[in-house]
Amino acid sequence: MADDSHIRTTLDRLVTGLTALTDTGRFDEPNLDGTRGDYISFSSWEWPQGVGLYGLARLWMQSGEPRWQRLLEDWFEDHRQNGLPGLNVNTTAPMLALSLLWARTRDPRWQPLLQDWAERLLRDAPRTAEGGFQHDVSDKINDGELWDDTLFMVALFLASYGQASGQRALIDEAQHQFLVHTRYLADPATGLWFHGWSFARRDNFARARWARGNAWITAGLADLPDLCALDPAIARFLDGVLAAQIEALLPLQTEDGAWRTLLDDPSSYMETSATAGIAYGLMKAARTGRAGPAAAEAGRRGLDYVLGQIGPDGVVGGVSYGTRMGHDLQFYRDIPVQPTGYGQSLAIMCLTEALNHPTKSLTSSLTS
Repeated sequence: MADDSHIRTTLDRLVTGLTALTDTGRFDEPNLDGTRGDYISFSSWEWPQGVGLYGLARLWMQSGEPRWQRLLEDWFEDHRQNGLPGLNVNTTAPMLALSLLWARTRDPRWQPLLQDWAERLLRDAPRTAEGGFQHDVSDKINDGELWDDTLFMVALFLASYGQASGQRALIDEAQHQFLVHTRYLADPATGLWFHGWSFARRDNFARARWARGNAWITAGLADLPDLCALDPAIARFLDGVLAAQIEALLPLQTEDGAWRTLLDDPSSYMETSATAGIAYGLMKAARTGRAGPAAAEAGRRGLDYVLGQIGPDGVVGGVSYGTRMGHDLQFYRDIPVQPTGYGQSLAIMCLTEALNHPTKSLTSSLTS
């Protein structure tokens, strides 16, 4: 197991790797408005960068390092000056980190952006039946579709900003989204989550128990009580959802400590971003009393796998590229590998959480 000194040094490298990411033109994904989509470069405002900023914000909040605060502030100031993109599920992702930044600093530059975005989400964002946020993105309208990604990209922001600004209606909306998505995406037979649900088709597409989608849930459920004050009954319900998922995840961890991109498919490849997100959620759930020592042990094994995937330049390898809704399982097996902001961020979150688990204390808890 890595010691804290090694983890701290690696965290510095991960931030370097995150900020150095640039789009090489490997993927051509034009937006609906005809503009070029950039899902890799750190400077772009999209969901991979938004998740990357969240990991950076978590690192800043735990370490108190002024340089991470400056990096966040400079990124958001550049976009404030140049103008924000259109609103959809994925472009909401950067708002989560901004809400955490504003909650701590109360810098007057940020609340107008946060308030306007939150109001437009509630007023204008397309909804499915039962009031779920339809998973529309910059380059595609996904009519009548719920995706597990939405909870991480949108609901966590509403919870965080609602708490920081004293707007209970935003927290209530976040809770509602977790309930609706759980109803249609959590598989009662296994405890794992499906990638998506179609109200038009009345099915879960390929019924893919996709690893990174499950990581959004494990990490998101681990973080939600930190971000806002949940209604007690809903908190109890979501604790049960998390417990069922953890019970299903533990036996699916590989001997190497990873999880595969299709969790229950031994022929699919081991995937680093999902492993990092799941390991983060397991370690945090154990630390906060929502999971037992077996979850902490599995999380630490996942951490060791993630550490082995980080290059000397701080770039995380073995990360699957952005994954659309698959209509067959082969689609997921074929997703190419590409360094991304969310791969960097989920690794940052995993390593940051590991600093809350000193090796000696963890070993003692596992043997007691």
